[in-house]
Amino acid sequence: MTTLAGVEVHGAMRPRYEEVLTPEAIAFVARLVREFSGRIDALLEGRRARAAAVKTAADWDFLAETASVRAGDWRVAPLPADLRDRRVEITGPVERKMIINALNSGATHFMADFEDSNSPTWDNLLAGQVNLRDAVRRTIAYAAPETGKAYKLHDRTAVLLVRPRGWHLRERHVTVDGRDIPGALFDFGLYFFHNAKESIARGTGPYFYLPKLEHHLEARLWNDVFLLAQDALGLPRGTVKATVLIETLPAAFQMDEILHELRAHSSGLNCGRWDYIFSFIKKRANDPAALLPDRAQVTMDRAFLRAYSLLLIQTCHRRGVHAMGGMAAQIPIKDDPAANEQALARVRADKLREVTDGHDGTWVAHPALVTIAREVFDAHMAGPNQLDRLRDDVKVTRDDLLRVPEGTRTDAGLRHNLRVGVQYLEAWLRGNGCVPLYNLMEDAATAEIARAQVWQWIRYAVTTDDGAAVTAERFLATAREEMARVRAEVGDARFTGGRFEEAQSLFERLSLAPTFEDFLTLPAYTMLDD
Repeated sequence: MTTLAGVEVHGAMRPRYEEVLTPEAIAFVARLVREFSGRIDALLEGRRARAAAVKTAADWDFLAETASVRAGDWRVAPLPADLRDRRVEITGPVERKMIINALNSGATHFMADFEDSNSPTWDNLLAGQVNLRDAVRRTIAYAAPETGKAYKLHDRTAVLLVRPRGWHLRERHVTVDGRDIPGALFDFGLYFFHNAKESIARGTGPYFYLPKLEHHLEARLWNDVFLLAQDALGLPRGTVKATVLIETLPAAFQMDEILHELRAHSSGLNCGRWDYIFSFIKKRANDPAALLPDRAQVTMDRAFLRAYSLLLIQTCHRRGVHAMGGMAAQIPIKDDPAANEQALARVRADKLREVTDGHDGTWVAHPALVTIAREVFDAHMAGPNQLDRLRDDVKVTRDDLLRVPEGTRTDAGLRHNLRVGVQYLEAWLRGNGCVPLYNLMEDAATAEIARAQVWQWIRYAVTTDDGAAVTAERFLATAREEMARVRAEVGDARFTGGRFEEAQSLFERLSLAPTFEDFLTLPAYTMLDD
C-alpha cells in the first residue's frame, strides 16, 4: 500500500487495520522517521564504538563531561495525578484478552508491551494497535472462541502506559524512501497519533516506558521525538510522560543525565533487572573477571544488582521522581501447593526489599501476584510514594556497579539455560513473545540471559560443579540431550509441529559465535514467519 510519496506499507491489510493505518497516521510516522532516522543510526554506531573501547573494569566510570549535571540542583517537572501512586504495575503483551485482564487486575498501572514480551509479527503489532485504541476508548471486549466466555473492562481499571520497541529494532513492513523504519518510531507514532488526545480527554495522558537506552544522548533523542509529536498534534510540551528502564550497564552510570535530558517529560526510572543482567554479561563479554554464576544465583540483593537498585532510588528521589522496582517473574504453580507457596514467598521477600529500600512501586508479570505485591507495599508505604526518602546514606561507587556476585556454575544451570533459551526462541518464532516455562514467565530479556551466559561459559571454558569444562563439544552434546528432554515434556506432536529445530540451530549458532551478537532478536527477526 502506497499512501504518500516515498512511503510503502508491505504488511497484509486485515479487518480494522485501516483504523490505525490511516493516511494521516502514516504521514505522521513518516515525518518522525525522516526527522530522526539519521540520529538513530549515529547513536547505534556510537554504541558499537563504545563497546569496542571497553575491555576491562578499568574502562568503566561515570562521565567526566557531565559531572555538572550530576552535581546540579535540579528536579524533573511535576507529575500528573494518575502517575503519583504507582505501587503495583503489571506488564504484558498487547494481546486483546491479556490487555483486558491486566487493566482489570487491580494493579495501579499496566504497561502494554510492544517490546520484550511481544514477538513483532505484523499481525501482533497491528492488532496490538487496534486493541490499545479500543482500550483507550473503553470499547475493548473479547469472547473466548473455545468457551464463549466474555471479557470486558471493569468500571475502574489500571492506568495505561505503552512500551515501544528499542532503538535497535527495525520494522520491515513499512519503508520510507526505500528503507525499513525504526520499530520504536512505528510503535510510538501510531499509538501517539491515535490516542494522545483521546487519553487527555479521558483524564489521563500519553504515558510511555522507554527500553534499552545506553546513553543520555539516546534519551535526548526521545525528548526531541516527544517535542515534535506534541507540536504536530497541538499539545502542550510536557504532556508526554516517560519512564526509562535502566536495563543496560552503560545507563547505570548515566541515571542523572538521562533524567536531565527528559526532565520535562520524565516519570522516573525503573530497575529492568533481567535485561540489566544480560547487559552486564554482554558489555563485559571480553572480561574474564566478569563471569557470573548460575542465573538463579544472580539476585537483586547482591553485588552489582544491589548497588544499581539503591543508586536508582537515590538518584530518582533527589530529582523528585519515581524509582520503580523490578519484575517478579513467578507465576502460580497450580498442581503443587508447596512449591507455589515457596514461589509466592520469594515474591513477598523481593517486594519487601524493594519497598523498605525506598522504591515507589514494583512490577509483576501475572494478575495473581498483584494482591501480594500490593499488600506488601500498602503495609510499608503509607503515602502514594516515597519521594521524600532521599537515601543520602547510599554511597555507590564505580566498583560497586561492577561487583560480580559469588556463586557456583553448575551443569544444571547450563542445561536450564539451554531448555529455556531454545523453547523461548521457538515460541517467539511462532509469534508468542511471553512464555511460561518452568514456573516463570519468560520473555526476550530472560532468554537473552540464557544464551549470553552459555556464550560466556563456552568462551572461557568455565568449570562447572562436576569438574568438567564447558567446551563447544560439551555444549552440543548437552543440547542434544536437553532437546530430547524437551521433546518428552511437550510431546512428539507439539515438537515436530513446532519450530524447535530452527530455534535450536539459532541458539547453538549464537552460543558458539566468535563474537557476541548484540541481541538474539536481530537474527531471529529475519526468521520470523508472517
